[in-house]
Amino acid sequence: MPESDLPTPAKASTHAVHELDNVPATQDNKRAEESVASKQHGITEPSPQESPKILPEESQRHTAQSQGDDPTSEPRVQNGGHPPGSEIELKLLVDADRMADFNAAPIIATNARNKGTRKHLKSVYYDTPKRTLRQNGLSLRVRQNGTRFVQTVKAEFADDPLRRGEWEANVPSIAPDVELAMPFIPPKLRSDLRRDPLEAVFTADIHRHARIVELPSGTIEVAFDQGSLKSGNQSMSVSEIELELKGGSASAIYDLALRLADHGQVRPSIRSKSARGYDLAANASPALRKPRKLRLDPAISLDEAFAKILRSCLHHLLGSLAAAEDGRDPEGVHQLRVSLRRLRAALDLMRSVGPLSNLDSFRSEARWLAQNLSAARDWDMFQRGTLPTIARACPSVAGFDALEQIAENCRSAAYQKVRLALADRRCSCFLIGLGGWIEARGWRSDVAAEDLGRLAEPAINFAGRILSDQYARVLKRGRRFKSLPAEKLHRLRLAAKRLRYVGDFLLPLYRDRKSVRRFSRRLADLQEELGSFNDMAITDSLFAELGGELSQSRTATAAIAGWQAHASIGVEARLRNTWQDFRKTKAPWLRGAEG
Repeated sequence: MPESDLPTPAKASTHAVHELDNVPATQDNKRAEESVASKQHGITEPSPQESPKILPEESQRHTAQSQGDDPTSEPRVQNGGHPPGSEIELKLLVDADRMADFNAAPIIATNARNKGTRKHLKSVYYDTPKRTLRQNGLSLRVRQNGTRFVQTVKAEFADDPLRRGEWEANVPSIAPDVELAMPFIPPKLRSDLRRDPLEAVFTADIHRHARIVELPSGTIEVAFDQGSLKSGNQSMSVSEIELELKGGSASAIYDLALRLADHGQVRPSIRSKSARGYDLAANASPALRKPRKLRLDPAISLDEAFAKILRSCLHHLLGSLAAAEDGRDPEGVHQLRVSLRRLRAALDLMRSVGPLSNLDSFRSEARWLAQNLSAARDWDMFQRGTLPTIARACPSVAGFDALEQIAENCRSAAYQKVRLALADRRCSCFLIGLGGWIEARGWRSDVAAEDLGRLAEPAINFAGRILSDQYARVLKRGRRFKSLPAEKLHRLRLAAKRLRYVGDFLLPLYRDRKSVRRFSRRLADLQEELGSFNDMAITDSLFAELGGELSQSRTATAAIAGWQAHASIGVEARLRNTWQDFRKTKAPWLRGAEG
């Protein structure tokens, strides 16, 4: 159709689409009429007060059958964690040459409704030049399936990366209709989208075989996807099994994933094609998102609080995998290690309810994975922090270049260890098993009958006891602070870190009071100062491991040791002051703390 006939927002996009993927943009008046109809029915306008990332449930996935898939009922999700009308999915990354084997796996062949449907899906993802949608947790694509074009807006949920809002409507061509998407865009972003024309960011060319699998715990759509993502001259292959919950408990996804893991190597992922495509277009390492602050109602039961805390830990862990494996951003391995520490702290919390048979197993697996990350994190800190800082300050000292090469070799070897651990079947089974245990509330079956009642009690009663115990442990380890040797400062650091994780989990029960914010800030300051002191010990241990390899850089290593010894004088003074500030801060869970 002539470009002059295109709506203004689509016109600018059409040129970009042809340049990116040469996808035809054809007119279909009947489809255009259908898209207007879908726009007018079943859609409510988001109110200005709504969160920009959590859009109205009543309009989520409002044209659920417009894709032509096997009709299924709307999700009926149990356990209270996920409202109906949202998309809950988990991806399993697999080798392309094994895809047919997974499709024929007994768990699929036995429980699939039929042979399913096969489609060739061509999609173009759009955004503004400033990536307004991406920065606000949204994506907009137009997908071609045969002669039909469907525009989809997806929104991430702030507290659950496995769940996304999804809204669809028919459009006449591969070019987007911005006005059709506006009801699902937060009001504060609409002017930006009307002002800045959308452009094609990347394309997805996917061959999909979709099947509906019925399990006792739920109904799942299983999509076997193979193809590629493209942006300019860059491309990335796609080979994944996408599990999307259609009905029942979210634990059904993990039940099926674990059975598929028994059949062959799979790697769980929550990273969408959209996220991968954006990173491909920007030639960037996988994006990282630190865990959001938990929000717990003071009246929440202990059982529900455990579920929210553990789910937060799992999402943090899953969200760090891709960046840790990629290795370009040192924050990837760091956040993965933090997520494992948080998980272990959360599992330890649950010991207070009674002996739970699965806790030791999950904690052991978390420790195993963390141990495979330690060297990479230590060399990241040294190579990207300690070494360049001191080398720039001491330009006349010889041996820094040789030391840099040694550090790079050690870092590369450490990251190879990380990748081997993440590719290990042990890692996949740990992550999938943990997810299923959380969604099924597996701890309920472990708790002795006489202790089950404690899970129904208000979590805030439990919180006060646990926080008091952890706080007392920190104060005890900090006695005679001025004379504490290095090994006891290390023990204090671990106790403070544990209190901080427990505080992150439980202090939200006390709302966002001034006393909570003050205590959290002082505890974070203490942990940071103790961490700076510990960095020096890490450098010593790295040098001790290298031994004779440092013969060509003795002068440089001596300079680093001297620099850190001198710096420790200032660190000790700040550390003492920070400790005093922390000791004077009123614990917010105690009576008399300021509101």
